[in-house]
Amino acid sequence: MATSVAARGSPWARTRRRLEAGLRPRPPRSPWRARAKTRLAYLEVQLKREEARPPSADRKALLRGMESHLEKARAAAEETFGWRRLWSGSTAQEGVWSNLRSADVLLLQLVSDQEAAGRASEVMALVKRHLGRDDPQRVRLAQRIRSIVSGELVPTDRELLVRALDSAYVALDAELARVRSLRNILWTATFVVLLGVAGLAVYGWFFPQSLSLCFAPKLGPGGGTAVDIVCPSKEFRGLPAGTVPSSRADSRDILTVEVAGLAGAAFTVIASLRHIRGTSTPYMLPLASAVLKFPTGALSAFLGVLLIRGAFVPGLSDLDSRSQVLAWAAVFGAAQHLVTRLVDDRAQMTLSEVGKPTESVVDPENAAVMEATVYGNGQQTRRGQGKEAAVEQPAGSPPR
Repeated sequence: MATSVAARGSPWARTRRRLEAGLRPRPPRSPWRARAKTRLAYLEVQLKREEARPPSADRKALLRGMESHLEKARAAAEETFGWRRLWSGSTAQEGVWSNLRSADVLLLQLVSDQEAAGRASEVMALVKRHLGRDDPQRVRLAQRIRSIVSGELVPTDRELLVRALDSAYVALDAELARVRSLRNILWTATFVVLLGVAGLAVYGWFFPQSLSLCFAPKLGPGGGTAVDIVCPSKEFRGLPAGTVPSSRADSRDILTVEVAGLAGAAFTVIASLRHIRGTSTPYMLPLASAVLKFPTGALSAFLGVLLIRGAFVPGLSDLDSRSQVLAWAAVFGAAQHLVTRLVDDRAQMTLSEVGKPTESVVDPENAAVMEATVYGNGQQTRRGQGKEAAVEQPAGSPPR
């Protein structure tokens, strides 16, 4: 009974019931799901084509494994997560793409030798993007790529291609894991700083005098008998000379300063948008880096005004008006960029390390693929000083 209930509630069962009822499947809820389903449909077609070929014990096991990975990928793509959707998107993405990549590795073991040779350039490109220059599998594949692309496969070449592709996908997963880890750190830091900012505002609301941000800039019009007191939310003129500035602190002072700092931080976020580049990674790391600036700006505004209040900055201990207090709060809120720009640089560096291509424009691995591709068009290779280069063979001359 429990099994039938689970089957009725599975994504496959829901999709099947909608199709049987003549209803169209729901459109993907996000762009990455649309891309994943497109790739899933392609691999399902390849699976059906391989199932039509003569079976063997090994092929049956590979086909079952590929079908299992595709089913898991579809289930992850169709999962709604309910109220957990906000923080479960990363789990769904990793579940979908890891299963699709595993299915692709199994597909490479199923295709014919001609198709495997045709995919050799694709595998070499992935290996170059995700494996180091000294990786043994990359070195071995670079040694064999010329023969593989030309169709001269030996029994071990298929396994070499499969292992190299699997290692490249594992390295890609590790690169994305680093992006996800930094994204989680940034969101956690944002939440912690936001809690601190909110805690300061609540504390200032109930105990405004203990964290006073009020100033007594100068004597009032009564000479030595009156003073002016300036607070972030109010101004007091002509008070008795013995009035302590903290006695006029308001419960909204800290909150007002934090709002001004938030506005200053928003300005720096807008200004920094010109440095943000689009990314194909699924974790929106630039967004997490930008959101961190807002609570950090509010916190830096409070600390900056507090430092002025304590005469830490020479010449800025006597602010004359509420407008000056808020202006300096906005300036300190924008000044958080001096610190958070280091976070921006780290985020961009982490993104640039995902699939970073080989630094050199032309290298022996590219030359090997190009040579094997154009050799039949009247070109040959020559070796010189440890480098390989393609040279055109004169028409009518015998091959050397």
